[in-house]
Amino acid sequence: MPSLNVTFTDEELEEVRAAAAAEGKSLKQYVHDLPLRERQRRQFVRYAVSWGETHRAEFDEAFPDEMPPATRERGADAA
Repeated sequence: MPSLNVTFTDEELEEVRAAAAAEGKSLKQYVHDLPLRERQRRQFVRYAVSWGETHRAEFDEAFPDEMPPATRERGADAA
């Protein structure tokens, strides 16, 4: 199975250890899960942005006093 050596400063490693402990995970499991969680987060953000774009007209109709559509940025890159 492939593996990866990752270098941290002492301070960084202490932060990662604390985060792992807070989640009740071993350091190895926590570091393993990080890129998987990031992939899920990006997928969620892409879906949320797409959903927002799809429903923008409904929002504009329901809340006409909010920010005018012409001044709002479209397709914000939140990921």
